[in-house]
Amino acid sequence: MASRVETDDENDNNKGSMWVLDQKLDQPMDEEAGRLRNMYREKKFSAVLLLRLAFQSLGVVYGDLGTSPLYVFKNTFPHGHVDPEDVIGALSLIIYSLTLVPLLKYVFIVCRANDNGQGGTFALYSLLCRHAKINTIPNQHRTDEELTTYSRSTFHEQSFAATTKRWLEEFAFRKNALLMLVLVGTCMVIGDGILTPAISVLSAVGGIKVDHPSMSNGVVVLVAVVILVGLFSLQHYGTDRVGWLFAPIVLLWFLLIGGIGIFNIWKHDSSVLKAFSPVYIFRYFRRRGKDGWTSLGGIMLSITGTEALFADLAHFPVSAVQIAFTVVVFPCLLLAYSGQAAYLMNNKEHAVDAFYRTIPESIYWPVLLIATAAAVVASQATISATFSIIKQALALGCFPRVKVVHTSKKFLGQIYVPDINWILMILCIAVTAGFKNQIQIANAYGTAVVIVMLVTTLLMILVMLLVWRCHWILVLIFAILSMVVECTYFSAVLFKIDQGGWVPLVIAAAFLLIMHVWHYGTVKRYEFEMHSKVSMAWILGLGPSLGLVRVPGIGLVYTELASGVPHIFSHFITNLPAIHSVVVFVCVKYLPVYTVPEEERFLVKRIGPKNFHMFRCVARYGYKDLHKKDDDFEKKLFDALFLFVRLESMMEGCSDSDEYSMYGQQTQQSRDGMLDNNGNSSSSNVDTAISSVDSIVPVRSPMHVNSSTVCSSGQASGQTEMDELEFLKNCRGAGVVHIMGNTVVRARRDSKFYKKIAIDYIYAFLRKICRENSVIFNVPHESLLNVGQIFFV
Repeated sequence: MASRVETDDENDNNKGSMWVLDQKLDQPMDEEAGRLRNMYREKKFSAVLLLRLAFQSLGVVYGDLGTSPLYVFKNTFPHGHVDPEDVIGALSLIIYSLTLVPLLKYVFIVCRANDNGQGGTFALYSLLCRHAKINTIPNQHRTDEELTTYSRSTFHEQSFAATTKRWLEEFAFRKNALLMLVLVGTCMVIGDGILTPAISVLSAVGGIKVDHPSMSNGVVVLVAVVILVGLFSLQHYGTDRVGWLFAPIVLLWFLLIGGIGIFNIWKHDSSVLKAFSPVYIFRYFRRRGKDGWTSLGGIMLSITGTEALFADLAHFPVSAVQIAFTVVVFPCLLLAYSGQAAYLMNNKEHAVDAFYRTIPESIYWPVLLIATAAAVVASQATISATFSIIKQALALGCFPRVKVVHTSKKFLGQIYVPDINWILMILCIAVTAGFKNQIQIANAYGTAVVIVMLVTTLLMILVMLLVWRCHWILVLIFAILSMVVECTYFSAVLFKIDQGGWVPLVIAAAFLLIMHVWHYGTVKRYEFEMHSKVSMAWILGLGPSLGLVRVPGIGLVYTELASGVPHIFSHFITNLPAIHSVVVFVCVKYLPVYTVPEEERFLVKRIGPKNFHMFRCVARYGYKDLHKKDDDFEKKLFDALFLFVRLESMMEGCSDSDEYSMYGQQTQQSRDGMLDNNGNSSSSNVDTAISSVDSIVPVRSPMHVNSSTVCSSGQASGQTEMDELEFLKNCRGAGVVHIMGNTVVRARRDSKFYKKIAIDYIYAFLRKICRENSVIFNVPHESLLNVGQIFFV
């Protein structure tokens, strides 16, 4: 178990000596940290391993994109009868849409903007949070930047990137606007999680009706609903056991649709290949006018699943994803669409069910079964992406606390969120059974997808400026090309708002309201706690007993503050005449990194003189980290605390130079009185010139301490260390009590009506139904003490 020794007594005279101590104590770990930080970027894969990973990525990343041929031509020509020239024009649009958006933009540009392998909207936002101070909850500490997973680029103060950074940080409105943009993208991804299973499964099952025209549409819908219920009901088992089937199913699907495409091009009309000329796009719009423009809503379905491609990036290197797309996915999709177009050249009335009409009779039913399996795989990938992005939103304080279950012992990212799963299932079934019309579902699907793409483009512009530090001309070219294509599609789907396109907007609005209100309430509560935290001068004025009876045991006081003493503590000791012999303020916070290594989880510091026996412990997590049931959070916390006491004692007696001896005297002098992070004096004899900036000495474990650096501090120091360790262990044996604030947040009486509705009703309701922190950290009920208080914000 690792911890960091943290003190509050750094000044300009001892910075050099602290740096020397840092290097001597932790030099081996600095090298290891640098190696770990660059491991992902520099990792080399053998050709065989890379091909195997590319094969596996097919089942996770490309299922959604691969099932698009089931419904693209149906939604492009919903009236059935088509003109051969229009077929060529539509095919040309599909070809260049696939080339510009999935191939060039996502596979070769956006996928490179991953956060240590993590993709999606929140991954981009986390990258930006590390390069600019745009986090709306300012609970980060400079030591967080020393994490091995906290990779960040630096740039010159006069650069365009620095100007962009200052522009973002200048006003809170811009930070909030950026967060709202991210939340809109997140809500649309949740909409994808509802609409993808609906349209994929319904389109696949619709093949039954093609072979049996007399079958009613209700039977097809019923079969689709049964499959969807089964799909969502099995989510709690995870995909670990059946995941190995996904890649073979999707690979077989791509080979089938590619092969059927070649067969139809050879059999019907090979002249469709002239659609590779962009001239036919111009002719298409000139011939069809407004109808051609609105038909872009159907064309755009050919690139649905592209955002899921980025969101599901987690377990595969970018090179494997690129190989899979360029070698298998892209050519097979082009062949599939070209084959359908070739068939429609001679069968103009079959546009509504073009895919199933192109299948040779001898393999019709096997293809139908594989299409259904591929649709289920595509749906599973989207549902998993939805769970993942909900977890990320929860970690960044943008979603109510819900239960998150880890379903795999091998893979960190495989999770299951029960509450969200059943909500998705109900909404998915409602969409499938309510519309009964695949075209309306497709219109809704297209609206959600294009909005997510626009959000990604806007975030990518900032990533290219701040993270990649690209020249502004390159950024401008990327922005113009992306916005022209996506805004064109967006203008087309606006015509479909009244034909089903309103569905994702309503769903997104509901989730956006929940997420925004929850985040707003969280920020207001944090600001209130920051402004009402207790002065260290007041705490130290009470004396070592805090003016109370110190009873045996350890009190763990949970707070959201990473610095200072929370208001809940003063509220507690004001109303009760006793407090535990040892008090530890525990702060659990999430950082804009995908994970925090276990050995870097805790930061420990002492508050006040030693005889106060007060400590602060900050537990840090990334947005992918989970609190699993088998994690013994309390044990890990005490391991870090005991290690801190041992290392602190070793450092006090260390002296290997005159300069360090001077630092030791300064440290010893400041032991009688310290400063908290706000610079509040902890004793009257402390020099007021001491800076309030924390000085951190990274320490992993005693085995990393150089024997030539650590000197004996004498028998008294060793005895003191042993006495305090023994004292802490005895207190732990006497009992541990978890003290948590059961806070009620209310709007002030003079607040505006919409704020009262948001805080007093919506936020209060969400707080009531969400999980308590005591459940998340597996706190035993018998050792839990809730302290109630009301905050007016």
